[in-house]
This record gives sequence, C-alpha cells and structure tokens, in this order.
Amino acid sequence: MKIKETDLYEPLKLYLEKQGYSVSSEVKNCDMVACKDDEMVLIELKVRFSLDLVYQLMERMEMADSVYAAVAVAPGKREIPRLGNVKALLRRLGVGLVLVRFLKSKTRIEVALHPGDYSEKRQHKRRLAILREIDARYAEFNKAGSATSDARFSAYRQRALYLAWQLKKLGPSSPSQLKKSGGPSQSQEILAANFYGWFEKIKRGVYGLSEAGQVALKNYKKQLTEIVKAAEEKASDRGVPIS
Repeated sequence: MKIKETDLYEPLKLYLEKQGYSVSSEVKNCDMVACKDDEMVLIELKVRFSLDLVYQLMERMEMADSVYAAVAVAPGKREIPRLGNVKALLRRLGVGLVLVRFLKSKTRIEVALHPGDYSEKRQHKRRLAILREIDARYAEFNKAGSATSDARFSAYRQRALYLAWQLKKLGPSSPSQLKKSGGPSQSQEILAANFYGWFEKIKRGVYGLSEAGQVALKNYKKQLTEIVKAAEEKASDRGVPIS
C-alpha cells in the first residue's frame, strides 16, 4: 500500500471534528488549520519525517497557538523510524506529533506528543491572514496534502466563481448591483482584476460573463452548488436580499 499525504487528511479531519474543532485545509500554504473558540492549531501532513518538515514546523510556530506534525505509520510497521529521536527534537521545538496509523481495515490517530509552550513573538499579521482566508471562503473543497499544481479553491476563487454565477443569472451588471444582490464586498476589485478571465467589461462600470466564465461555471458546477448555498446563507444573515 503506497500512502500519499492526502490519505492522512480524512481520518485526521474526522478526529479533530470529534474534538470540537472546525477544520480547513490548504490555507496560506498550511496543510490543515483547526480552530476552536480562540485557539488555532496548524498541522503539517507528511508520509515520512524529514528535515524539510522541521523547517515547515518552525515557520508555522510563528502563526498559531499550537503546531503538530502528522506522520504516517505504514501497515505492518510499529512506529516511524527513530521515533524517540523525533520526539526529542520536536519536544525541544515545542511542536506536537500525531501518528496516523494505517491498519488493515481502518486508520487510527495517536497523539504521540503534545506541543510545549513557545514564547517567541508570533507573527500576528500572518495569523490574521489565515483566519481571514478561512472566514472568506464560502465552502471547503481543498484536500490537505494535494500537489501545488492542483486547482485550489481559495476564498478569492470562490468569490470570483460566485460573481460569475451572478452575472449568468442577472446579466451584465455593475459591482454595486452585484453587492446589493448578495455579492462579495470586493466585487469591484475582482471584476476589474479579472484574474481568471471569467469577466468582460461591457461599458464603464458594467461587467458581463466571458466565454471562459461560461466554461468555468460548467467545470465547477458541483462546487458552485455549495458556494451559492453558503453565499445565500451569509447574505441572509446580513439581511441582504438575493435577487
């Protein structure tokens, strides 16, 4: 059985959710972000322990309350190589260790080490960037450990896709019209930048859906259903009418 980083995601996500955490993945280059109340935990997923993982963990410590490495234990193996040394190193760093043990018929999560206190000043701007990204997403589609070449549904991509859906539904519109109909507050910036080529300027202050936008709505039809539903719920909470 060849284990991939993405194989660690689902069992660990389920474990964290049972502990009362809300889980997001691939946020600002962090594999997994788990939040509960005011606590934020970052988890990096790896098939095997390496020095590159240590570098990542040290960087993540500047952003979160707690940081964990999640490492796979392959079927038939009792432990990861040099477990004692790995725990000693992570203990000095103040980083936790989770073992994702792949058994014959199930997967078991074992917390081998909890992180200690990390007293150095954390980079709060980067921490806030993670929280803003999570908050701005309509839905969660990313899977932790995916290759960087995969199309990731960042908050920006989700907002742009929702705008494309609005333009398909309403026809050529101004940013203010789209916002009044429940569109994101950044409608003007997203339409003007046209990062994905999904929009076209009809006239001053009015945008329509491009051919590429039409294709995107078809390609992301499944994700769009969830995005529209979540967007409408957010708009409803704010008292914004959905046209």
